[in-house]
Amino acid sequence: MTAYQNAMTGTEAAPDGTLLRDPRRPAPKYSLRKAFGHFRDLLEDKEETSHVFKIFDSLPSKEFPKRVRRLALSEEGERLRREEPFLPPILDDHETLRTMPEGSVAQAYCDFMEAEGLSAAGLVAEADKLGRPSYGDLMEWYGHRSRDVHDLMHVLTGYGRDALGEQCVLLFTHGQQPSHGHLLIGYAGAYNIMKMIDSRAPVWKACRQAHGTGVACPPLVDLPIRLLLETQLEDARELLRIPEPSWYRECHRIWREEGIDPYDLLGKQSAPEAMAA
Repeated sequence: MTAYQNAMTGTEAAPDGTLLRDPRRPAPKYSLRKAFGHFRDLLEDKEETSHVFKIFDSLPSKEFPKRVRRLALSEEGERLRREEPFLPPILDDHETLRTMPEGSVAQAYCDFMEAEGLSAAGLVAEADKLGRPSYGDLMEWYGHRSRDVHDLMHVLTGYGRDALGEQCVLLFTHGQQPSHGHLLIGYAGAYNIMKMIDSRAPVWKACRQAHGTGVACPPLVDLPIRLLLETQLEDARELLRIPEPSWYRECHRIWREEGIDPYDLLGKQSAPEAMAA
């Protein structure tokens, strides 16, 4: 049995008895063929976010159990589970978030979510379309947390929900939590943009910058989100080493100069936002 299999079948648990991995949880099966099939489905129906979750299910990361163990079984993980057991109710409580100072991450997050007509609960609903069973283990807690910080990543990085912005956030996420799913959707999606749009916009440079920013930034999933929301946005970006997304901005500038709408590159679309690990 490999180290990965040992990690997936272990019976480790947090002090409160919550299992690292419920033994009923099936071992993930890696299938690049299925992932590409789901990616083609995504290109045909960009409004169906469940395709994104299916891609991640087809390309499980071997490092995921290690990341879960490192955080969930630590003292910091115990504190986060007590104080932030489930992020959507915190993130969707705009009444409370709006009491935080002007210029804070919380205010910017509310502005973004309200302008886009989004909610953290909405992303949960998209994931629930797959009908996955709930195990209540630490794998599940960490996976939910990874998914639920997705829109916060948009706010912190400055990448929008346009096609390129979503690819950049995916590659930022790969820099933080490497998985072939992020890599496939991020770079294949960027390649599709370059193939479909005749432009001199530096799409590849924008993607590479996003990837590098994710590598340099501490994993957001490991951070206390309540405290992050209270922080001034510019201070948070400096603390997390998130620079201005200059090449992304340059792509938008060039597209507009060329008469191309950055938010309608490939026709009417709703960019994917599924950040399962």
